[in-house]
Amino acid sequence: MKTWWKKYNHALLFCYALFYMPCFVWLEHHVTTDYFVIHSPIDDMIPFCEYFIIPYYLWFLFVPAVFIYEFFYSKSEFIRMCIFMFAGMTTFLIVCALWPNGLHLREQITLRDNFCCSLVERLHEADTCTNVFPSLHVFNTLGCLIALFHTKGPARKKRLLIPATVLSVFILMSTLFLKQHSVIDLTGGVVMAAVLYVAVYLLPARLSKKSN
Repeated sequence: MKTWWKKYNHALLFCYALFYMPCFVWLEHHVTTDYFVIHSPIDDMIPFCEYFIIPYYLWFLFVPAVFIYEFFYSKSEFIRMCIFMFAGMTTFLIVCALWPNGLHLREQITLRDNFCCSLVERLHEADTCTNVFPSLHVFNTLGCLIALFHTKGPARKKRLLIPATVLSVFILMSTLFLKQHSVIDLTGGVVMAAVLYVAVYLLPARLSKKSN
């Protein structure tokens, strides 16, 4: 047991969920009215397509899968991924707490009678239209992809990166085509990922090279 704990003591980082989940649930229950409505004219040009519910839901498998992969494959990369992800998720909580925001895009949707639309309906029942900026669906997807690209995996890693990249693109698209997020939310998620990529990945690497 001691040997296992010494090797995998970075599992303590999962305790972040004990902070994040109560805060997120609180926001979901308290930000229901009197919020800033996010909207872009571009949103009205993007058609609703229920079939994007498939990659949207795959996000709930993709993110945990990458966390588990990094946890067992590389302790240092797992820690770096957690710093990146948790910094962004905490920023999201702060933004939504100080600047309550939401969407009215769902009002444009007419659900058809098919399996994918029934999944969309279930999504709407479980997920509110508030606390959308910056998009965590976008940010966490990019965070996972960045982590995979920076992990020095085995030769088969190249075969992993291509489908992971394709899936990530479809996940980002799904946030718009399902009217779950505005283009503004997506942009916010991308910008936050870019800033944290520089802070967590690029700058430490450059400082390490200079010190050597």
